[in-house]
Amino acid sequence: MKKNLKKLTALGLATVMCAALLAGCKGNDGQETETADGKTQLTIGIWDEKQRPALETMIETYTETHDNVEISIQTTPYKGGEYWTKLEAAATGGTAPDIFWINVLHAEDYYEGGILKDLSGAAEELDLDANFPEALISAYNMDGKQIAIPKDFDTNALWYNKEIFDKAGVDYPTDDWTYEDIVNTARELKEAGMDDGVWPFACPVDFQTWYYPTVYAAGGWILNEDKTETGYEDPKTQEGIQCWIDMVDEGLSPTAASLSETTVDTLFGGGQLAMVLAGSYMTPEYMSNDALDGKIDLVEFPEFNGVEPNIINGLGYAVYEGTKNEEAAIEFATWLGSSEAMKIQGESGTVISARNDTQHYFAESITEVNLAAYTNHADVANPLPVCKGAAELYDLEANKLKVAYAGEQSLADICKELKIEADALLAK
Repeated sequence: MKKNLKKLTALGLATVMCAALLAGCKGNDGQETETADGKTQLTIGIWDEKQRPALETMIETYTETHDNVEISIQTTPYKGGEYWTKLEAAATGGTAPDIFWINVLHAEDYYEGGILKDLSGAAEELDLDANFPEALISAYNMDGKQIAIPKDFDTNALWYNKEIFDKAGVDYPTDDWTYEDIVNTARELKEAGMDDGVWPFACPVDFQTWYYPTVYAAGGWILNEDKTETGYEDPKTQEGIQCWIDMVDEGLSPTAASLSETTVDTLFGGGQLAMVLAGSYMTPEYMSNDALDGKIDLVEFPEFNGVEPNIINGLGYAVYEGTKNEEAAIEFATWLGSSEAMKIQGESGTVISARNDTQHYFAESITEVNLAAYTNHADVANPLPVCKGAAELYDLEANKLKVAYAGEQSLADICKELKIEADALLAK
């Protein structure tokens, strides 16, 4: 989820909207698609092969009691925007998957494009307000319509390499740490002497995992309520960004330029970072890394300004407006939001299931590390600030902030320029 997202092309939305409205009239005169033995054929579009085994189990479970349906999985890589490009093209041609994954960064654009079916009835059946985090519900609610069923979410936590700490003779992080503890411990590790190429911490120009959590904890803001103005010039917003720049300036982190060439995940996976902030989606990668086996653990995101900062972001199950299998598709999407389905997903250990009563399965899926660091206090995490063209805003933000991280210009001056350009972008 934390990828470099491309904006929907100009071709997309106007054309896609027309295609969505016409799709029910194409082929078979809008009749359901069926297999040779008369079963309703559904397709679900996803982008993560690591989640395929859990989804296959979910489909097997569902079809045991719904033997009139056959469900196939269509996987398209997320990298480079391929998933969205293919989805837009399929919607334009009236052949999009009946159900597909969507994220909050694309939800508003796709809703306005007219390719997402209203799932308010399913939301009522699932009693979303009682069973799901409010931040995830509202992320997929447009003009009073629920356009996706929350699927999973990610939050952030602090991972650490016990081998590096042991070698330096420094105490491990704990769940009650603060930002000051990160800084002081990074200094201790550095003073203890570290191997060449090994760093105490890392501060990339990363909004979701690093500076948005601390911006909010500092009392700052990114977007106003009606998404017409940005808060980059607010001193509190800058406080939540400057704290990470300070660590780079002190030599406790590789430079932003260096981290643009070698990612923090690569460095941590190679035993070159003592500590790193990471989203819950990195858990399968870290835990399957033989070089880290038995050497790592994690704690909750350290407090900043007396607040435990975090960002909650997640995926949803959407139903294609032009599906020829509306009843079956909505029924399956509704079941995917059930406790039964989300238990299977959560026990796989790949993602945190969105339902409140199933989040603990992720935390319990791997007992040798403290995965509860991701699920503890998830209910008070801040939602990712999103708007139309969010990807373009994030790219502008990152490109501007790189200059401040490199020390080429003050953060205050950069944020002054950033606000002008970002507000103009919102006004488009």
